[in-house]
Amino acid sequence: MLEDTVGLSDRTTKTLCKQGCHLIGDTIFKNYFMPSETSSTAKGDQQKSAGKHLTFNLKNESYGIDVLKVREIIRQTSITTVPQMPNYVRGVINLRGKIIPVIDLRLRFGFTDVKDTEKTCIIVVQVKMHDGKNTQMGLVVDGVEEVVNLTHGDIEETPDFGGKISTDYIIGMAKVKGTVKTLLNIDRVLCADELAQIRAAA
Repeated sequence: MLEDTVGLSDRTTKTLCKQGCHLIGDTIFKNYFMPSETSSTAKGDQQKSAGKHLTFNLKNESYGIDVLKVREIIRQTSITTVPQMPNYVRGVINLRGKIIPVIDLRLRFGFTDVKDTEKTCIIVVQVKMHDGKNTQMGLVVDGVEEVVNLTHGDIEETPDFGGKISTDYIIGMAKVKGTVKTLLNIDRVLCADELAQIRAAA
């Protein structure tokens, strides 16, 4: 059933399955993504974050998030639109009885000419709200790449793009197999007001 794994390569799928994932319907559940004693998370805005990261594509760019934030990956599914939301808020989905808001990271980051393909999928993550509460949110991405284990030496600090460009949501830049992947602090991708508005919609 390797062809049913939301755009993951055969090699990545085999790796994940060896780590304890299993496929039920349109969802890949991964014990691989549950907290472990050896995993680490970012403890500051620009602090290097070594450990396992799930990498994914937005257009032709590669990004990564800490696997501790990932709850599951599902195929693109029917999304119910919610009125008076920003254009990057796709709406909400019903995930086994739980209503979860879904944002399109491609639109959130200003990419244009966004099109869904057979590899487009939704990464369900746990986001920490500014009031300290946790909520689940779906992130639409162009495709999932792999899980990489990064050391401190693999991660460089975020470059200075100028005072007018906010990089609060970027943890650092990872060097992986000759490429550069932008590591995201998913809790900071949306500002407080945006998170509150989206949570209220759900």
